[in-house]
Order: sequence, then C-alpha cells, then structure tokens
Amino acid sequence: MFRGERLRAMTKFSDQADRIHDHAVPAAKGRDSFERRVARATVIVLAICAAAYVLWLLVNVLLLLFACSLVSLILLTITKSLRRYTRLPFGLALGISVVALLALLGGAFTFFGATIQGEFAELAQRLPAAWANLQAQLQTSPIGASILERAQGLAPNGQAIVGVVTSALTAVGGALSGLAIVLVGGLYLAAQPTLYAGGLLRMVPDKSRRKFAETLDAISVSLRNWLKGQALGMLFVGVATGLGLWLVGVPAAWAIGLVAGLAEFVPYLGILVAGIPAVVLGFGQGTETGLWTIGVLIAVQQIQGNLVMPLLQNKMVDLPPAITIFGIIAAGILFGVAGVLLATPLTIVVLVLIRHLYLGEEKHEVLASGDEPAQPPPFPAPAKD
Repeated sequence: MFRGERLRAMTKFSDQADRIHDHAVPAAKGRDSFERRVARATVIVLAICAAAYVLWLLVNVLLLLFACSLVSLILLTITKSLRRYTRLPFGLALGISVVALLALLGGAFTFFGATIQGEFAELAQRLPAAWANLQAQLQTSPIGASILERAQGLAPNGQAIVGVVTSALTAVGGALSGLAIVLVGGLYLAAQPTLYAGGLLRMVPDKSRRKFAETLDAISVSLRNWLKGQALGMLFVGVATGLGLWLVGVPAAWAIGLVAGLAEFVPYLGILVAGIPAVVLGFGQGTETGLWTIGVLIAVQQIQGNLVMPLLQNKMVDLPPAITIFGIIAAGILFGVAGVLLATPLTIVVLVLIRHLYLGEEKHEVLASGDEPAQPPPFPAPAKD
C-alpha cells in the first residue's frame, strides 16, 4: 500500500523543492584559480556535448518516457477528481480510476465492437468498387482523364506495395509493444508521483531548484489543460463526422468517424485521414452524395476550428495554429511517426520553457488563454531625486 508521502498525490513540484531545500547541506565556499576555472569550464562543455549525443541516441526511449508521463498525468487527473468528491485514500482512488477506465474502454468495445467491426469490413469491401466507379466517372471528362492518367503514372508497382505493407505491419507490431510499455510505465509513474518528482528535483542545483520546480508545475498544468480540451475536441470530431456522413448516406460512416476522432489527437489530422475514404465512398454512391460528403467534412472542420476550439481555448494553453503546424512538421522530420503523435504536447513543453525561462513570464501568464488579453508589464517606479 501507499505510505507517507506517497499518499500526497498531485503534490506540486515547488512544494517538493521547498522540502529538499530545507534538508540541503550548505556548500563550502572558496576561491578557485584561473586555470582551475578554465579546466572546469572545459570539462563542463565536453560533458554537455557528450550528454547531448547520448540523449540523441536515446531519443526513442525519451519519447516513450514522455508518453508515459502523459498517461500518468491522465490517471492522476482522474484520481484527483475522484478524491475531491469521495475523500478516498490515494492508492484506492488510483486503483478505482484505472479499473473504471479499463471497464469503460472494455464496455465500449463490447457494445460497439461488433458494429464497428462490421463497418470496417464494409469499408474494406466497398472501397475498391468505389474507386473503380470514381475512375469511370473521371474518364467521362477530358480533365478527369488527364488527372487519372497522372495518378496512374504515380502509382507504385507491386514490389513497392509489398514493401509498404511489410513496413506497415512491422510498424504496427512496434506500436503495440510501445503502447503496452507506455500504459505500464504511466501506471508506475502515477502510483508514486512524489518519489519521481523528488528524485528529479534533487538532480538540480539548490539555487535553481525553485525556478525549475515552478517551470515543471507550469508544464504539468498546461499539459493537463490541453489533454482535457483535446479529449472534448476528439469527441466532437468523431461524433460529428460519423453523424454527418451517416445522414448523407455514406457507407461505414461510424467507422470513418471513429478514425477521424482518434486521429484528431494530432490536430488537423483527423479530417484529413478520414476525408480520403469518405470522399471515395461518397462518390462511389453518386456525385450528389460525394458533394454532400465534402460539405460535411468542411462543415465539421469549420465548426471545430471556429466554434468548438475557441470555446475550449480557456481550458488549453495558448498555442497558435501556425506554431502547432510547424511543430508537427519539425517533430515528424526529427523523430518520425512517434514525433508526429507527440508533436503538440512537445510543442507545449517547448513553448512553456521559452516563456517561463527565457522571457521570464510568471506562471499565470504562461498558462493564460489566447482569448484573454495579456497583462501589460509593470512600469518601473520613477527614480527619486
């Protein structure tokens, strides 16, 4: 069971820093010669370069650790809400949160799994026929025939397709094993948050510990707010896409909506991922249905971007769309698929670090919503004559 400090879930990093500072041993003071200072600086520079090289080699492990931290943050947020209303001990509340989350996911798959499986089977069955129908429609016009000819010229050969499928299966296997590690690691981090927080803060020099703890608090709150808003955004995209496509008569509408909602974890990706099969199936049903399908996708994207996300902005860190897009591109180039999946939370971390450490903004300014006007900096007091 959890004892002592382990019961203090969601303890702030700044509180941990204060406790470590109270038990810190004062360092001895003395003067160093110039040669010793130069040698020390050289060793520090070499150590930083070596550490950076090692971290780059371990980038995949660090990304897994970051994903574990996100899972831990989700579990601790649910546990904190449960304890607020029930006053249960931390260990019991965490256990109930994990069991309830697993039961919710299992129940959803049990009740909707057969329907979703049938929809995906229908999607796989209808897509080839819908693509053939779309090709036939394109052949009826000179512009469509030209587009189709160029598309066929860009189509990969059989060997390339086999290579892509093999790579995809390997990636799926790696993703499943990585998902298992993330879930188990997140559970371990959530079970003993004080232990890991204290260990992390003890590695920071005493004079910088308070600032470092406040920065971690800002990152933690920012990521928690983003996760809450993103969950609601994903729910809206999934339900609205599935409902809209079902109303206009697109086959396997709810399967496409599920894919759109899950893919929306990466901003702007959900509609793009769901748009291709939706448009192909829509035009497979007829030109009118295809046009209605495009209208539904555009409407969902516009409502989400201009209504839903601004309403959720007060629950999220101020993250401009341009920074989000370029953050996704940069993370994808540097870290691959895992970088794309974690691009937005990584961008939030970088943004908070810049605003809190480099720009020197206070914690409430770092977490301020984009809809709220920024407070002007205080003017310096006039000098007395």
